[in-house]
Amino acid sequence: MVSLQLNAVCAGYGRTPILTDISTPIFKGGQVVALIGPNAAGKSTLFRRIAGVMKGAGEVLVTGASSPQAVCYMPQDTGANPVLSVYESIILARMQGRALKVKGDDLAKVDEVVDLLKLESISHHNIGDLSGGQRQLVSAAQALVRNPDILLMDEPTSALDLNRQIELLRIVRALAVEKKMLILIALHDINHAMRFAESVMVLSGGRLRASGPTSDVITPNLLREVYSIDARIEHCSKGIPQVIVDDVADQP
Repeated sequence: MVSLQLNAVCAGYGRTPILTDISTPIFKGGQVVALIGPNAAGKSTLFRRIAGVMKGAGEVLVTGASSPQAVCYMPQDTGANPVLSVYESIILARMQGRALKVKGDDLAKVDEVVDLLKLESISHHNIGDLSGGQRQLVSAAQALVRNPDILLMDEPTSALDLNRQIELLRIVRALAVEKKMLILIALHDINHAMRFAESVMVLSGGRLRASGPTSDVITPNLLREVYSIDARIEHCSKGIPQVIVDDVADQP
């Protein structure tokens, strides 16, 4: 089973440090790990560092991977070619790093992902004609079709309506369990993190403020310290935890 651990990971742009000494416990396949924190906390930079897009001090330790391309990074904006159809863009993602000789199992995998994310109705539309939410779902398809061991999803729900947010997160969690994938997902909605992630990492100011089981990490004290809000955590009738905001705390 794949696992990931960060050891004193740093990253920056030029002489400007963004991340400082990020160290985590071992995260294993089969779980969803939410990455949360305020704007400009360094979440996207951390994903780029894990994916190898950025360099820096420290170690990104991946063990048990099925291939050298085991880590797949889904950025907020994939910059897909707007004249390609949805189906074509997913095929190209599937063939990344391989000779462009599409086989039957490649098409079967593309069809599986298109069906999973309910993209059939737009599969022959050009990327440039899609809404922001539709492009986001296509980006998710482009990542999932590659069968990664570790999937990094940078705010994949930001352009989706609430129904599609829940639907995508349910799919992500089910895939983590079924495929033994390790999925790290940056989220702004803390309630989504509490509902769908077994573990959580909290970034603030380029440093890791907390990491561990979601129910242990997300507390009223942490919400006040990191987000400057007064809140309590309650459980609904189905036992799902949720953050109830009382008021905005005084800024320091």
